[in-house]
Parts: sequence; C-alpha cells; structure tokens
Amino acid sequence: FFRLGFIIRPPHQLLSLLLGPRLRILRLSILCAQPRPRSMAISSSSWDLPLVAVCQVTSTPDKQQNFKTCAELVREAARLGACLAFLPEAFDFIGRDPEETLRLSEPLGGKLLGEYTQLARECGLWLSLGGFHERGQDWEQTQKIYNCHVILNNTGSVVATYRKTHLCDVEIPGQGPMCESNSTIPGPSLEPPVSTPAGKVLLRARAIETQCYVVAAAQCGRHHEKRASYGHSMVVDPWGTVVARCSEGPGLCLARIDLNYLRQLRQHLPVFQHRRPDLYGSLGHPLS
Repeated sequence: FFRLGFIIRPPHQLLSLLLGPRLRILRLSILCAQPRPRSMAISSSSWDLPLVAVCQVTSTPDKQQNFKTCAELVREAARLGACLAFLPEAFDFIGRDPEETLRLSEPLGGKLLGEYTQLARECGLWLSLGGFHERGQDWEQTQKIYNCHVILNNTGSVVATYRKTHLCDVEIPGQGPMCESNSTIPGPSLEPPVSTPAGKVLLRARAIETQCYVVAAAQCGRHHEKRASYGHSMVVDPWGTVVARCSEGPGLCLARIDLNYLRQLRQHLPVFQHRRPDLYGSLGHPLS
C-alpha cells in the first residue's frame, strides 16, 4: 500500500559530533516518516552507501569570509566521509543591490572558483555549487550575469554547468521586492543529469513525482540589512521521507543515498509508465 505525501514526526535520533579545533557541534537529525514497505527492505549495510553533505550558510557581501565559512563545512564533510557536498544558491555572496551584485560577480575562470577547485582537489570530494554569480562571455555586451550551478569533481574539474532558466522576481513581505532579472540573464538551455559518486544529479526535482533523492541546500540568517533567509536545508528520499535536516544557523547535515532502495521503489510504483507525453510532450520535445 502506497500513499503519496509524507508525515514528518519529531526526531527519533540526534547525532552530535564534536569536530574541528573549536569543538563546533554539528547536528545530524534523522526524522521518522512513513515506513518503507516490507517488500522494499534493503539488505546492504548502510555504511556501504554513498554519503552526501548538505551545507547551510549565511552568505554576505564579503566573498572571502563566505569562502572561509564554506570551506570549513566542506572540510568537515570530507572528514566525515562524504563523497559529495552541496552548497546553496548564492554560496559565493549575496549583494545589497543589483549594482553590488554585478560588481562582485566573476567569470568561471576567476579567482573564487579557482579556490573552490583547489578545495575540491584538497578534500578529494565532489562539490555541487548551487548558484554562482557568473560573468559570461557576453558580459561586455550585456553587463548582466548568469545564476550558474557548477559541479566540480574530486580533482577540481568542472564537469557540468547549468544556468538558471527561471529567474526569481518576487516581493517578499517585510523585505520589499527582489527582482533577479534586474541583474541576471535567463540561461539558454537545460542540461542532462550528471553522473556522480552518489548517482545522477538532477539539478531541479521533487522527490515523489520524479522518484529521486532531493538534496536541498539553503541559505539562513541575515545576509545584510536588506535580506534574510530561513534555512531548513534537508535531504528527502524518493518516498518523501525527510532523512536529514540542518538545525538552526550555519552547519551541515549528512545522508546516505540508497540507490538500491530507489530502484526497488521505481519497480513497485512505476510512475514513469504513467506519464502522458501525448498530452504535455516530453523533455526536449514539447507539444507544438
């Protein structure tokens, strides 16, 4: 019996880890939700499964301080055995206004991404850089940037980039309007999933409809006097269960990616067979 949707209950397990020279406490919350059907029990040891880390940060206009914070979390993730660490959108900085955003932006070949390249190589793990303020090749003509998701492998090479196609133009109560299109150009294309040690990354997905793990790295706290974010970074499994969630403030949470369980779930609930491309087309081939 399957139900779409999930019920989150209070944490039943809280793992506190004392790490680093400052004995910083990181919390890994494992949350109860609907149990897996008995027929989908997994026999393999959880310690054999890929471990991913979700980093939650409070970006400011200070790029070097932001890098220092992110690098500390990435190194902690590597010490804990993660193979892939996810950083949130605007991990590099959050500017006060479009003018500052444009001034602080860099090309992919700039100093900041070079530092992350070195970090990935040093730590020996993959990095998902959720949204980099990129000066593209058309910068001189447009004077606008791209919101670029970058994936680095464990040798520091760029293996994929995705430039955000749907920009965020909203008005948030208490914060005023946020119009990303004032400084950012929509990306020109979608990109195929990328193979990583934790499976193929889908850059935009929801867990149950797509039967994927969703790794949601978020910003938190007050970035400057004009903007704040609310955290809730988490990992959701294909059944809709929240399997890890960050606590309040900057930090990270960890989750193991069970691809055998994902394959079993797809066999028991074959949602891909229920799709109707005759009604709405398919990716890359929309209805005319």
